[in-house]
Amino acid sequence: MNMFSDTDILLVEDNPDDAELTKRALRKNNLANNLVHVIDGEEALDYLFARGRFANRTVGIGPRLILLDLKLPKVDGLEVLREIKASPLTNFIPVVVLTSSKEERDIVDSYKLGVNSYIVKPVEFKRFIEVVGELGLYWLLLNESPFK
Repeated sequence: MNMFSDTDILLVEDNPDDAELTKRALRKNNLANNLVHVIDGEEALDYLFARGRFANRTVGIGPRLILLDLKLPKVDGLEVLREIKASPLTNFIPVVVLTSSKEERDIVDSYKLGVNSYIVKPVEFKRFIEVVGELGLYWLLLNESPFK
């Protein structure tokens, strides 16, 4: 059974500049064709659990990767992560925290909740593009998922 929709990446990012940089990096590596961008934690959960404006989606179908910022409006990233990993409908989806937070507590809490990777956003533009491109290539092309 194919557990994925046409969405490869769910980008959960409230900062429009960071979202655009992330999309640009993924486009540069031909990984942005099937990307959905949401701007807060509530919208991310609505997408994943087919609520609100995403009610037409099938719960438990995709995406293949979630790029999650931690400092989000409405519902913070740690709570989003907690709900993703608590549900058997979504707990298999790889989640990469992509955030500016270097706080040890955020890192530890993310791993306790089941994050697959924690990456601090590089400040330098060129390095940011490289890092996002590499993580996209790894999770979408190199990583073997049981749900392809």
